[in-house]
Amino acid sequence: MAKIVGLNGDEVVAYAAKQSGVDVVAAYPITPQTIIVEQFAMYVADGDVQGEYVCVESEHSAMSACVGASLAGARVFTATASQGLALMHEMLYIASGLRCPIVMAVSNRALSAPINIHGDHSDMMGSRDCGWIQIYAENAQEAYDWTIQAFKIAEAPELLLPVSVNLDGFTISHSMEGVRVLEDEDVAGFLPPRKAEVTLNPDKPITVGALVLPDYYFEFKAQQEDAIKKVPEMITRATESYANLSGRRYGILNTYGMEDAEAAILCLGSTAGTARTVAKELREKGMKVGVVKLWLYRPFPVEEIVSAIREVKALAVLDRALSFGAPCSALAADTIAALYQSNIDLKILNVVYGLGGRDATPDHMKSIFEEAVEVARAGRVTTPVRFVGVRE
Repeated sequence: MAKIVGLNGDEVVAYAAKQSGVDVVAAYPITPQTIIVEQFAMYVADGDVQGEYVCVESEHSAMSACVGASLAGARVFTATASQGLALMHEMLYIASGLRCPIVMAVSNRALSAPINIHGDHSDMMGSRDCGWIQIYAENAQEAYDWTIQAFKIAEAPELLLPVSVNLDGFTISHSMEGVRVLEDEDVAGFLPPRKAEVTLNPDKPITVGALVLPDYYFEFKAQQEDAIKKVPEMITRATESYANLSGRRYGILNTYGMEDAEAAILCLGSTAGTARTVAKELREKGMKVGVVKLWLYRPFPVEEIVSAIREVKALAVLDRALSFGAPCSALAADTIAALYQSNIDLKILNVVYGLGGRDATPDHMKSIFEEAVEVARAGRVTTPVRFVGVRE
């Protein structure tokens, strides 16, 4: 059974963490994530959860505490954004390298300078190669569902890898929606208590994170890569089980209008809703356009993306982050590499948009689709990278 509650994205993530039977939350507040940890701290204070909330002095300390708790066998959750994630950067590698199945919500926010508290993806893109599974939600409902599923994925014995669930700052984090939430007992059935096979125990001491020199370090990293390659299979397994429970089906990506599209948009997060709405309007006018929304960004799902876009003639890849000095930004670069590996010649237009929380309007989406259609028909890209929505 499910009920509909009015919650914003941050509140519903905290609610999902509460239902997931989290043992330890260690976090430091930062806009636009603060509501998540405030709400969970209230659950602890009111006795609504049995877990511990550890109030630390920084995000670096937060992830350090999370690593320790995870290695002790606890189910662990945290949340952060922007400069907080940047301060945590060192410990992100520790968490993944020590195979800690931590779940972290990131209310995506632009990085300073100049200081900005609104949403773009520059924070998580700066940490895209830290060994974490990365999932992007389109709305509060997806943020809720993915938070619960993230624990199932992270704690899979085949993986034991941390997961970040990303929700666009303010656009999702502070916008109230009617969210269908599951009953506590249903979530408990989907997520039984964590049973770690190897834990820190004073009575049975083990060495964790020991010094590894050139003779073995490479092998450890290869094992991590072997594990992360299994993520698509584990996501499929977890999402199938969750669909049976909730009636809501997730996966690697979601498509709209791709069955006959000659031009399409590929994007992450809340932008997908705007792109899909505009695509629907354009299709009613006879334009063959489509949308591919990635739920999973790391590991990059090469096979699934190639399968989704291989028949289109032009693809506009939307990046809400800027890779300074690079030929294109991160999502476009990964997409181009995937197509190259698959020997597919598809024209790519990289669009950088929405930095610092600037709106991605329907008019912006319409202009992007129109340009992609023109590229498809002309067979060439005149401007490989362009900014949409920036003032001249």
